[in-house]
Amino acid sequence: MVLTNTTLEEILTYLEKSISNLATEAFENLELGEDINKVEDFLQNQYDIRLENLLVGKNSSIHHLESGMKNKIIQRKQLALDNIFKQYKN
Repeated sequence: MVLTNTTLEEILTYLEKSISNLATEAFENLELGEDINKVEDFLQNQYDIRLENLLVGKNSSIHHLESGMKNKIIQRKQLALDNIFKQYKN
């Protein structure tokens, strides 16, 4: 299935909320002295896994997307994670 920009936007918006909620839980459960880099790696991996699962649910895959859509995903992922860690540091 060819994904439309609208469908991709819906997926990314849902994914950002999902990762934000997961980050909140991860930071609440972060123990003193625990490495924040582990949380960052965990969130990045979860983003990728959940993205692929959402795409599969639409009969697609990251491998089937146009390069412009892949670039959009990369930019949105970085922006979402940057925002999450900016909030955590404040």
